[in-house]
Amino acid sequence: MSRALPKYNKRRVGLAGGAAAVALTGAVIAGTALAGESSEGGGADARTLAGPGTVSCPDVASQLPAIPASAQAEVDRNLALLDQQITEANKRLVDTVGQGGPNFVQNAILGPLEDKRVATVNRIATAIGRTADRPAGLDSLAACSLDAQGDPAAPGQEETGGTETSAPPAGDVGGDAGAGGGDAGAGQDGDASGVGTISCPDVAPQLPAIPASAQAEVDRNLTLLDQQITEANKRLVDTVGQGGPNFVQNAILGPLEDKRVATVNRIATAIGRTADRPAGLDSLAACTLTK
Repeated sequence: MSRALPKYNKRRVGLAGGAAAVALTGAVIAGTALAGESSEGGGADARTLAGPGTVSCPDVASQLPAIPASAQAEVDRNLALLDQQITEANKRLVDTVGQGGPNFVQNAILGPLEDKRVATVNRIATAIGRTADRPAGLDSLAACSLDAQGDPAAPGQEETGGTETSAPPAGDVGGDAGAGGGDAGAGQDGDASGVGTISCPDVAPQLPAIPASAQAEVDRNLTLLDQQITEANKRLVDTVGQGGPNFVQNAILGPLEDKRVATVNRIATAIGRTADRPAGLDSLAACTLTK
């Protein structure tokens, strides 16, 4: 499927943070009959949904500054990816009706979606920032909410408004120098459950010299990488027996990778403010399950 992407480089709209207008930029999926239907049209083909509701996210395109011509193609690709992410989240809403506990939608759909959006808007900001001022505050547009429509929410999908994030911002995680070094084994306190443990590449040894002005922010994010692995290992134990053969990859390892992409991008940005921005940190984001 192809479509002409709108050109946003003539828009000059100041970022308004949390005050940004919430617009449905993804598809609205109507019942299980439409579960496989793809729509990247920014919500233009909306249908009434009776059942689990639909995902609503802030509109990123309207909040961008003027886009340099050299960044236009990359920005357009990532704007299209934001639409695709919402389409996939709406499909997952339909496919998982009745699964999980009271926080299932937040933990398994809205939280991972936010992590994906953080990584995507960071790529947009980086593309623009190569030849113009890097836009700040796009992360504030990452969180999405569930707009309940039609029938009452299915069991396990009540009160999941999506106002809470699945991981705290980097600034909310305490940590002193060196606290994040060695996240390859963080959170792996032995495998008493027999479900295995998550192993991730160690980010700290791959970093260049860290400017003093960036040290605190880098340390906070290294600590956050450790915390993300700890939470993923806990989820491994808490969800034993749930889902199909790809459950661990789709519900744990995939969302963990998205979180790590966003976190290492913050590390690279912090260093890049006063030194050369380190390249290739995204290659350290993927983790594996070790039995």
